[in-house]
Amino acid sequence: MMTSFLVRFAIVLSCLSVAAGLPAYAQQEPARSAPAVSTDPSAPAPGTAHTMAPPASVQAAPTAAAPAGAESGTRSGKSVATGLDELSPLGMFLKADMVVKAVMIMLALASVASWAILIAKSIEFSVLRRRLLGALRKLTGAKSLAEAQLALGHGRNVAAVLLQAAISEARLSAGLNSDEGIKERAASSFTEIVRAEARRVRVGMGLLATVGAISPFVGLFGTVWGIMNSFIGISKSQTTNLAVVAPGIAEALLATAIGLAAAIPAVIIYNHFSRVTKGYLELVNRASGAAGRLLSRDLDRSQVGIHVRAAE
Repeated sequence: MMTSFLVRFAIVLSCLSVAAGLPAYAQQEPARSAPAVSTDPSAPAPGTAHTMAPPASVQAAPTAAAPAGAESGTRSGKSVATGLDELSPLGMFLKADMVVKAVMIMLALASVASWAILIAKSIEFSVLRRRLLGALRKLTGAKSLAEAQLALGHGRNVAAVLLQAAISEARLSAGLNSDEGIKERAASSFTEIVRAEARRVRVGMGLLATVGAISPFVGLFGTVWGIMNSFIGISKSQTTNLAVVAPGIAEALLATAIGLAAAIPAVIIYNHFSRVTKGYLELVNRASGAAGRLLSRDLDRSQVGIHVRAAE
């Protein structure tokens, strides 16, 4: 089906090309076939050998005029193309001052870093959230620390770390009579683990905040520097022609545009990951509470067992 469509399209395009070329051919053909007929009685007959040649000035005028017009058109076209190339973002960057170029390069690198953090943190939070939700379901469904440890296995998530901290505290506090002290020490360990996890998942957020805060001012510095150089060039050239002033000012304003292009996405990405981090830490706190409940449940069972054995 695609092949037949391409064949039909080629046929239609060929017909249109032929139809477009026919009027020009029709206009040139009568000029070639129709002979010039003179009505002047003094003109020689068509078969005579002597013909009157037009003046040399008449023949030379069109020939001389055509190259001049073509040359002027070519020059104007080249100048317009050159002007457009110079006012393109790449052309303005290449013609900018070294300080302005350095500012633009730094802002471009900062923007690339922001987008790289977006991709990396999106993948990281997706994996962490999926693992933590699965571990949280296993924690809430377990009846004891041993059962939860068997269900989680050697998982690489913060829920497994919390569970291991609860088991370690229960083992280290074996033989002590105060259950409240065990719970307090376990809660302290849980708080430290949650804080460490919060610091770990916030890696890269500081760079986003820095880029979003200072990029406009860095771009403004490049703009001020470029405009200063433009005014110095105006004073040296002693002219206020807009064609002379505009390129330098445009190069300077390009730095501010790049600064805004780096700052706006960085701020949006930072706000997005602030919300994502808050939601993830809520899940971590839920896992901490689930591990604490399992520890408390095991302690209560041990106390009941002690009382039963004492009664026997």
